[in-house]
Amino acid sequence: MSVRNLSYLFKPKSVAVVGATDRPKSVGNVVMRNLLQGSFSGPIMPVNPQRTSVAGVLAYPDVESLPIVPDLAVICTPPATVPGFIHNLAERGTRAAVVITAGLSSTLYEGETTVAQAMLDAARPHVFRILGSNSLGLIVPGIGLNASFSHQPASKGKIAFVSQSGALCSTVLDWARPKNIGFSHFISLGDTEDVSFGDVLDYLGSDASTRSILLYIESITARRNFMSAARSASRNKPVIVIKAGRVAEGAKAATSHTGARAGADVVYDSAFRRAGILRVFEIEELFAAVETLAHFQREVKQAARLGILTNSGGSGVMAVDDLIRGGGRLAELSETTITGLDKVLPSNWSRANPVDILGDATVDRYIKALEVLCEAPEVDVILCMHAPVAMVSATEIAQAIIDMTRRRRVQVLTCWAGSESVATARRLFNEAGLPTYNTARHAIKAFIHMVRHRRHQELLMQTPPSAPTEFTPDVEKSRLFIEKGLASGNAMLSEPQAKAVLSAYGIPTVETHIARTPEEAAQKAENMGGTVALKILSPDIRYKTDVGGVVLDLNGSEEVIHAATQMLLRVQETQPTAWIDGYTVQRMERRPRAQELMVGVTSDPIFGPVIIFGQGGTAVDVIGDRAVALPPLNMVLARDMISRTRVFNLLMGFRDRPPANIDAICLTLMQVAQLVIDFPEIAELDINPLFADADGVLAVDARIGVTSATTQGSEHLAIRPYPKRLEESVTLRDGRNVLLRPIRPEDEPEHQVFLSRLSQEDIRYRFFHVFRELPHSEMARLTQIDYDREMAFIATAPDENGKPETLGVVRSITDPDNESTEFAVIARSDQKGQGLGHILMKKIIRYCQSRSTQYMIGQVLRDNRPMLKLADRLGFSREFDRDEGVYDLKLDLQSHQPPA
Repeated sequence: MSVRNLSYLFKPKSVAVVGATDRPKSVGNVVMRNLLQGSFSGPIMPVNPQRTSVAGVLAYPDVESLPIVPDLAVICTPPATVPGFIHNLAERGTRAAVVITAGLSSTLYEGETTVAQAMLDAARPHVFRILGSNSLGLIVPGIGLNASFSHQPASKGKIAFVSQSGALCSTVLDWARPKNIGFSHFISLGDTEDVSFGDVLDYLGSDASTRSILLYIESITARRNFMSAARSASRNKPVIVIKAGRVAEGAKAATSHTGARAGADVVYDSAFRRAGILRVFEIEELFAAVETLAHFQREVKQAARLGILTNSGGSGVMAVDDLIRGGGRLAELSETTITGLDKVLPSNWSRANPVDILGDATVDRYIKALEVLCEAPEVDVILCMHAPVAMVSATEIAQAIIDMTRRRRVQVLTCWAGSESVATARRLFNEAGLPTYNTARHAIKAFIHMVRHRRHQELLMQTPPSAPTEFTPDVEKSRLFIEKGLASGNAMLSEPQAKAVLSAYGIPTVETHIARTPEEAAQKAENMGGTVALKILSPDIRYKTDVGGVVLDLNGSEEVIHAATQMLLRVQETQPTAWIDGYTVQRMERRPRAQELMVGVTSDPIFGPVIIFGQGGTAVDVIGDRAVALPPLNMVLARDMISRTRVFNLLMGFRDRPPANIDAICLTLMQVAQLVIDFPEIAELDINPLFADADGVLAVDARIGVTSATTQGSEHLAIRPYPKRLEESVTLRDGRNVLLRPIRPEDEPEHQVFLSRLSQEDIRYRFFHVFRELPHSEMARLTQIDYDREMAFIATAPDENGKPETLGVVRSITDPDNESTEFAVIARSDQKGQGLGHILMKKIIRYCQSRSTQYMIGQVLRDNRPMLKLADRLGFSREFDRDEGVYDLKLDLQSHQPPA
């Protein structure tokens, strides 16, 4: 995770081409030609010991002979030579290279390691950044840089395109050029030995010249880096992705292409959703989505309803078909809207949505109907369609719509069907900034992209409610069962052990006991009383019902003994090699109105643990109703996960069946997520069935597979969870006990209250300006933090009514290289003099030191004397910036120990 020295890669002032040549059609020749033709203003220096010049430019025999230190090198020489050139360039002071050469990972270097590893070893001591290997190269049109062997250049624009496939880069350039689509950056990552998707997203996410980021992904390697960078970038600008390898065969091909593990496509879907990224499936969709989101990303609702205005009834019907199939919502026109349209349209208009205003529709008819739809509260976005007719000019209608939308804030998509006769109209729409599409299908896709992207963005920014029940898991009890399973050599915990682990995390389970013999099973049933269920107990049998290993509704000892004896015979006949440990006897639970659900955990090769939810029962694999999500989860994420399954509609109730307790299901998902966060040893988990009804949930059957952990802490997760270990109790000068803990998304409401109780002076000192209230989007940024990159500790204590209140907060935001972190601290006005600011600052300093961050920096207004005095006590150095009117503070975290 690093953006260090990426400026040398993306904004070089000089370039050396190692392996430049005049040999026609060679990579070194094409790269040199592209650089010279790209209007790059800096020196371009070819390196070739066999030539005195290349393309008319003086050549140099080696890196040491170059007259200046190049910011960037483009290397297109045989694999075995690459590590040596990287070493020589790094020694000269170069800090970035594009490595065009392929085959580095499959070629040995001096018989000991691969060329790729030798290249990285040469680069690492100098923080030398490498794009590639096996890269098509890099194009930055804004500075005239074409450091690639592409067959044609890229036009200047605001879109960044980042791809793992060099061939696809060429295809996209071919596709984009006649459509006048321009780029801020065109980046071929190649084999991503060093610079990865995460690094590039970090750089482009804060790049002012980039409006949107497009990705072509075959596989990722650094999962946490990718997730952190993607979540950060997508908060600032649209990030849109095409992911290859959607099916098993495609994933296998992607793996062989990139040399990385492909991972399950459904998990990638979940990761993209969690990061706020929009996924599309075609190149044309990619660029259409960019234009649409550029106009609508901040306005459209996540449940937006579409109104369709058209002069072609057939086109309108086809648009509705595509809309519903794509999961969109068609607006249902109110009586008020229909009455309004009756006044301006002929009597034989459709009187429904789509609003068919007939083939002879004039400019006036279009505008009057559009005005009515704009006033309709049930319509969020309007798709205005036109099929060319002889009676009216398509261009005149387009111009009238443009003029109208300039006068009022209207969300309009346009679709002028046809070719030559509507070309001018489309050009006018493009110039006016109104999204326009060739076909209704493309327009509908664009609308669905808008809605889906907005939904992902709201998930990023939504404030989750508190869990319905606070749960404190018995971690040590669970650890005993897991360690016992590992020590025994069994990959699977027994059913009673698995249920004991779930119970320790607050998940209701059915009372279950182990019996080794039929007689012992009968005794266990007798002790439990009532009706019981009997199941075979075997680590080799996954689906007990398939082998006759389940018998329900048993009463009394005789029935249990008979059932157990017959069960053993059936199992031995159908699966004679299975190891039998005995039986489980569990209380028979009858919940006739409950839905059978499934909650599971699996481990993805890329993203680590994944939570699975869907309809359960014996036909779970046939039904295939499931949604997946990455841990950790909160109530919002859990509810979103549930809503993406078909069984969700059943859970909401139907006929005489009341709705299930959704909060209880959400809590179960959160508890399972916490379990896999705490125990990297859990390789798989399966709760099936999980009964869910109005009274809550009950785990009837459960399996947990364990294996020795290969990581420590939370390193097995793609997203760093809430770090509970950082919670700490302190005492203020007045004796009040205060909890210092990391901030959570659920803290937003209380954090708003906290800010409201600050004085205007305190707000000015902290934010450098005065405000009454922060909008939700800003509050979400303050409370929904990425624990991998930033930290905020709040001081909280019960008020006079016992309700937690926030007294102060300190935060630090660390650069991706973990070199420096910027701090800010504020305590509530009525807490001054209690030492809270000093306590918070010491907390954040200790935390940043534990992360090996080098420096802590901050800015303080010159009249903020209390903060300047505190900074002096803590050992900060300061320098006054006269232009800004602030003091720049700096603390060397690794060499300085602040006073007690």
